[in-house]
Amino acid sequence: MRHCWVVLTLALTALAVPPIIEAQFEISSRASSIQIGGRAHAQYAHTSVGDAENNFFLRRVRLIADITLNDFVAARVQPDFAHGKIALQDVYVRLSFSRNFRVSVGQFKRAFDIFELSSSTDLSIIERDARVEGISACSGVSGVCSYSRLTQKLKYSERDQGIKIDGSLGRLSYQATLTNGTGINVYDENDAKSYSGRLTFAASDKIGFSGQLGVHDYLIESTASTGRGIAWGADIELGTWRDGAHIQASVVGGDNWKSLDTNHTEATFLTTQIVASYYSERASRLAGIEPLLRLSFGDPDTAVGKNAGTVVTPGLMFYLQGKSKIGANLDVYSPQKGDTAFSFKVQTYLYF
Repeated sequence: MRHCWVVLTLALTALAVPPIIEAQFEISSRASSIQIGGRAHAQYAHTSVGDAENNFFLRRVRLIADITLNDFVAARVQPDFAHGKIALQDVYVRLSFSRNFRVSVGQFKRAFDIFELSSSTDLSIIERDARVEGISACSGVSGVCSYSRLTQKLKYSERDQGIKIDGSLGRLSYQATLTNGTGINVYDENDAKSYSGRLTFAASDKIGFSGQLGVHDYLIESTASTGRGIAWGADIELGTWRDGAHIQASVVGGDNWKSLDTNHTEATFLTTQIVASYYSERASRLAGIEPLLRLSFGDPDTAVGKNAGTVVTPGLMFYLQGKSKIGANLDVYSPQKGDTAFSFKVQTYLYF
């Protein structure tokens, strides 16, 4: 009964938002036009692990300023105010030489993972890493052995500081990043750099195939030397957001440089994930309803038996207007060794 009241409270909060807040607003500064927008995500998470906390919290509170000087120069500044702290997310200047070639300098997402590159305002899953509070058993990366837990904590995906090039050539599009490798808002720790590249082929407007490669540099503190982990991946996307059936599926493998195998060398990880959803439009107070299902498997060390885990996430999204919505996910984590645990999450999404 307590959880029913939680869901009702969050739903009423989101429904109280006036429709006009969907519209972004544009102002002019001394040398440019600035479009202001943002997002606010409030979450309640309940875990089945006895000594873990069940929390209400602000997951994201972000303001976004998209700045346009002219057709050649644009920029973005995106601070996050969640958890009572200010942390910069995307902050970059972009030079658009043509649709075939653009250069960005600053902080942005690395050119690797389809689920990380997809915006949190579009994704139907509430938490990419399917976190379950109180579970921290996955070798090297802690937490649960899920797809995004491995790619994020091994720093093959997520944001970093550096330079990015991207563009499109007909049905082919590409991204490549050269970054510090230390992650968001962190100075480099050595003279080496991390590399990522992603190539996508659009077979049609609703079918895309991609391949990616990442080389991550890291500091080996015991010897003050530089190590490098390599990861590869491939993915497919069928359909588009908020338009009937939509499927994203990916497989990634590579070096788990945070975990050593029995020979004291980097372990090799393998992970795969599929997220399927179906958006059904409504002509009522609700703009649409979207059931979803995630299946995720993560093995942090393929040379060791029974240390992998599987996540199954059924969920449901209720769209209020545009990208403003209310969602519920049940992340069920089943390790090959140990007890099954789950996390029930409800999140409101305000998009403006």
